[in-house]
Amino acid sequence: MSMEHPPAASALNKATAMRLAASRGVLDPVSRATEILFGLIMVLTFTLSLAATEADRADVRAVLIGTLGCNLAWAIIDAVMYLMGVRGERRLAISTVHAIRDAESSAAGRAIVADNLPPVVLPALTASDLERIRLHLGSLPPESLSTRFSREDYLASLGVFLLVFLCLFPVAAPFLLVDDVALARRLSNAVAIGMLFLTGLTFGRQVGRPWRTGFLMVAIGIALVAVAMALGG
Repeated sequence: MSMEHPPAASALNKATAMRLAASRGVLDPVSRATEILFGLIMVLTFTLSLAATEADRADVRAVLIGTLGCNLAWAIIDAVMYLMGVRGERRLAISTVHAIRDAESSAAGRAIVADNLPPVVLPALTASDLERIRLHLGSLPPESLSTRFSREDYLASLGVFLLVFLCLFPVAAPFLLVDDVALARRLSNAVAIGMLFLTGLTFGRQVGRPWRTGFLMVAIGIALVAVAMALGG
């Protein structure tokens, strides 16, 4: 293994950027799937409530207005919570870097580095790899240890907002385009199931077993909606 650029260093640098330097870019596939699932659950708890009554067009309009307002509110809340999470991660990362710098010994500093690395990465690293990271973190300039939001953070927060909010419109569209409420409800449910499946399929292409993940996403979505409605959601 070359001491200048060991193979483990690339994985370590990536893990360190995620956990110790706490840099965060646009939404990853897991975050996108989670936000879409959340948005669809919010919409379905409203649209499925129409099945419990003999809804007319006035009822549908009231439900759609309520769904619009609810999804808008939760999209804003979720976007703000995302930024709060980013800030919290960065504060934790800065605390970790300071702990490494203030460690009583090199070995203690390396132990802190090791504790903050994913378990799957750690076995591939040697003591010299950990020491290189310890020295790198100890030499970071003060201006690099900041909790200020970057352009990517704001873009990711906007992405959270849009994913939660825009999930409303494909599911609500049948109620706007079809006069028969019962038929519109069935079409809306079909659209929601299709969106859940496509979300899972897309996510599955990143992690493996796309078809299985697609059907699993549908099952999870339906189960969560059932729980929400059973609890009065």
